[in-house]
Amino acid sequence: MFYIYCPYCGEHREEEEFHPKGQAHIERPKEPEACSDEEWGNYLFFRDNPRGVHHEMWVHAVGCRKFFNMTRHTVSYEILETYKMGEQPSITADSQNPPRETVPVSHPEGVRA
Repeated sequence: MFYIYCPYCGEHREEEEFHPKGQAHIERPKEPEACSDEEWGNYLFFRDNPRGVHHEMWVHAVGCRKFFNMTRHTVSYEILETYKMGEQPSITADSQNPPRETVPVSHPEGVRA
């Protein structure tokens, strides 16, 4: 079992009190009636499924019943932060996983990669 911090209650509570509700920060099309069927379908059904840092929407179902956002690492299940709806995350995939410097691989003469 793990504990989740509710940004509204200001307490760490048991995970059983919370329910995930999907990806956070999904932007609704400004003119839905102007969307093609494909664009509307993508908005309704397709979500990111990254390996690493992911922003999710959760609800404190047994407590205050308010929705909030969580930044979680999908590989380690580590909760990196929770924050209220309408706020922006302070942790992003770029800040957690900075791009690695590429180092050219040298091969001995006569060996082909």
